[in-house]
Amino acid sequence: MNKIFPKKLKKGDTVQVIAPASSLGIISQENREISNQRFQKMGLKLIFGKHVEEIDDFNSSSIESRIEDLHEAFRNPKVKVVLCVIGGFNSNQLLKYIDWNLIKNNPKIFCGFSDITALGNAIFAKTGLVNYSGPAYANFSEKKGFDYTLEYFEKCLFSKKPFEIKPSQKWSDDKYYLDQKNRTLFKNKGPLIVNEGEVEGTLLGGNLCTLNLLQGTQYFPDISNSILFIENDYESNAVTFDRNLQSLLHLPNFDKVRGIVFGRFQRASEINNDKLIKIIKTKKELDSFSIIINADFGHTQSMITFPIGGRAKLSVKDGKIKLEIIEH
Repeated sequence: MNKIFPKKLKKGDTVQVIAPASSLGIISQENREISNQRFQKMGLKLIFGKHVEEIDDFNSSSIESRIEDLHEAFRNPKVKVVLCVIGGFNSNQLLKYIDWNLIKNNPKIFCGFSDITALGNAIFAKTGLVNYSGPAYANFSEKKGFDYTLEYFEKCLFSKKPFEIKPSQKWSDDKYYLDQKNRTLFKNKGPLIVNEGEVEGTLLGGNLCTLNLLQGTQYFPDISNSILFIENDYESNAVTFDRNLQSLLHLPNFDKVRGIVFGRFQRASEINNDKLIKIIKTKKELDSFSIIINADFGHTQSMITFPIGGRAKLSVKDGKIKLEIIEH
C-alpha cells in the first residue's frame, strides 16, 4: 500500500470539528470556551460541522448527519484538520457509508482517540492515509496538566521531524471536565519493560476493544511488520482485557507483528502494572515480542499524539527504553 501523509499544520489553518461518535451537545459551554481559546493561541481557526449539536437517545446523531459532516470536512479545501469532538461507542456504524475515494483524494489530518480508533485504522486500511490518535476537541478543555498533551500534539502535527517520546512528569485520571479545580496529579514512573528487543515498523492500534470491532472486515489494517499501540479504558477489567488481547493474538498474521506498546490504564479498570505483566506473560505468543507498558496514551490525562500508519522505532536494551516516532 502506498502511504499518504497529510500536510502538516501551520498558523492560520482551519480545523473542522465533527462528531462521528458522541455529540458536541454533551460538552459544556464552559469547556468549549477553554478548548476554543487553546486553538486560538495556536493560531488555528475553528469551525464546526453542521450536525455536531444534534443529540439522540444514544448521545449521538443519525448516520446520515455524521456522514454528511465527515464528507463535508474532507471536501472543503479550506479545512486542514478534521478533529473529533470526543469518543463514544458507535463510529463503526459509519464505515460502509464513507466515500473512501473522497478521503483518499483530499488527504488531510484526521485526529481523535478511543472509539475513533475504528475510523482511524479503517481510513488507513482503505486509503493509505496516515492519521492520528491524539486528543479530541473535548480534551483541549483541560485547564491543569495539559502541557505535555499539547507538546506532543504540536510535535506530531506541526512538524515532519522525527521525535522521541519522553515520559510525562505527571498524569491524572479524574473527571476534569466536571471539576477543573479538585484534581489529583500523580508522579509518572514512566514506561516499564516486559520484553527487550530492537524493532521498527508501521504504527497501528489505539483502543483495543474498538480495534477488535474491525477484525474479519475490509476495514482491518494489515498488521504485518507493525508496532502495535494498545490501550483500554475503565470499562475493561483484567478479564475482559485478557480476552480482547487474546482475540488479537488469534489473527493469522499476528506472528508478523514486531512489538507492542501498552498505554496507561485507568485506575477503575484495576489493571495495574503487575497485573498487566501477568496477563502478558500468560501469552506464549508474546514471548519473542519487544514489549513495554505504561506509556503516555489511553484514557488518562497526559497523552501523546501518534500516527496510525506512520513508522515507529522501539529500542529496549540493557534496561533502557527509547521509543521514537520516525515518520508521521
